Amino acid sequence: MNQELIAAEWRRGISALHAARLMQAEGLYEDSVSRAYYSIFHAARTALHLHGVTTRSHRGIRRLFGLHLIKPGHIESQWAPYLAGSLDERIAADYNVAVTFGEQETQEACERAEAFLRRIREYLLKQGVAPADLPLTPPKR
Repeated sequence: MNQELIAAEWRRGISALHAARLMQAEGLYEDSVSRAYYSIFHAARTALHLHGVTTRSHRGIRRLFGLHLIKPGHIESQWAPYLAGSLDERIAADYNVAVTFGEQETQEACERAEAFLRRIREYLLKQGVAPADLPLTPPKR
């Protein structure tokens, strides 16, 4: 287990969630939805790093999350759609100008991201990752 990589990936996810909330507050809804997805993406990568699994592609994250975390029962199957659905929303938000998101959809995206991060954090803590490596707020710069 590479503690530094796990901690860095987790911090990136927390920062993405923070950015999603800031953008939501400013009415930048599509950007907020995109950042909410990236918080889930980085949390999923954090959990995969725990098992020595790495990937950069979005499809790879979905596949490997299912293979290494859902299928063996480490994470309940109810969490898989959080990753898949948020990717679909991110693609729409980033690339389809005909699709718009409102305050309610953005709020839901951020809440899903927060719930996903809480579940992944719980799993990581049970696997022995130090709480100090899994902060709930982004570091001050």
